[in-house]
Amino acid sequence: MKFLRDLLDKQKPLFQKGGKLENLYYLYEAGETFMFTPNHTTAARGAQVRDAIDLKRMMITVVIAMIPCLLFGIYNTGHMHFLAVGEDASFGDKVLLGLELVLPIVLVSYASGGLVEAIFAVVRKHPINEGFLVTGMLIPLVVPATIPLWQVALATVFAVIIAKEVFGGTGMNILNVAMTARAFLYFAYPAQISGDQVWTYIGDKTPVDGFSGATALAVTYQSGQDGVNAVSELAEHNSSIMEGMFGFANMFFGFIPGSIGETSTLMVLIGAAILLLTGVASWKVMLSAFGGAYVMALVMQLLAVNEFMALPAHYHLVIGGIAFGIVFMATDPVSAAQTEKGKWIYGAMIGILTIVIRVTNPAYPEGIMLAVLFMNVFAPLIDHYVVLGNKKRRLQRATV
Repeated sequence: MKFLRDLLDKQKPLFQKGGKLENLYYLYEAGETFMFTPNHTTAARGAQVRDAIDLKRMMITVVIAMIPCLLFGIYNTGHMHFLAVGEDASFGDKVLLGLELVLPIVLVSYASGGLVEAIFAVVRKHPINEGFLVTGMLIPLVVPATIPLWQVALATVFAVIIAKEVFGGTGMNILNVAMTARAFLYFAYPAQISGDQVWTYIGDKTPVDGFSGATALAVTYQSGQDGVNAVSELAEHNSSIMEGMFGFANMFFGFIPGSIGETSTLMVLIGAAILLLTGVASWKVMLSAFGGAYVMALVMQLLAVNEFMALPAHYHLVIGGIAFGIVFMATDPVSAAQTEKGKWIYGAMIGILTIVIRVTNPAYPEGIMLAVLFMNVFAPLIDHYVVLGNKKRRLQRATV
């Protein structure tokens, strides 16, 4: 590390004011502070808070929390492919195929978004925003492994510019950037991000007869249309290929078709534990969102007019991307509510809206994406009224 430190120090004058590469200083600064602790200090006198963590370290913690989802997604991508083509494969073969498909998506996401970040940093003459460390990993985890790489690049560039940079960069955006990227893909290229074969059709091999790569949500929605019991339909789906593919336990562990990082609720909960133990994410948002979804699902059961609405409440918590969306996107400290009471309201509304959208909207049986983006817009309003309520209560207690 000393060699690297000496090398950076030797090149630093080139990027400082008056140097030949002065205009690229913030590119140098991004690499230096990513590898080493920044040497910036507060000039003002008085008491100062000293802490070992900065924004980069906080973002790295979130990335570490997503690693279980990434690793499982790599394996599950290969696993689903070999199920689709009807071939037996070893653990290593599944992992290798998963790496072949998933890693390029991650690299394209980081490269395209990082390029946009670098351009804006050079033009605006400010340090490169660290927030993309998380966004660059989130985007690959919310798309299927079969998505064209050019669509990943296009969605990433669109989301970083429209949902982030136009508002001023990290800390200023209203919408969650990764959710914006997925929304762009969903409405611009729905055939590549949804459908029966998108999750498993890889290469030039044709899926075996009788296998459907439909997601659990798609199967559940269809059961409501056909008037058959949703739980039975899930358990029997693709039973000739894999017994109980959409049984509750199998969906909890994640051996099902879906976006790369969303299928395993267990891996998401491991990531949630990391975020909560390190104090990076709000437990209030997580708890209220899961609670709101569960309670709303119970209400839908009572009002059920089709089998989708009658689906047991606990199934909703392991189907689709609700767990991933709540843990990694609803808790985004920038686009979420900031007040303590507001976090309860914000989280609960995300859970409630997710279930409402799922069971009432035939065009979009997922829900978490639209719920998070909708509540991102209303988060400032929630905080405004919470603060306003606090002021009124304090004025009532005033003795003057």
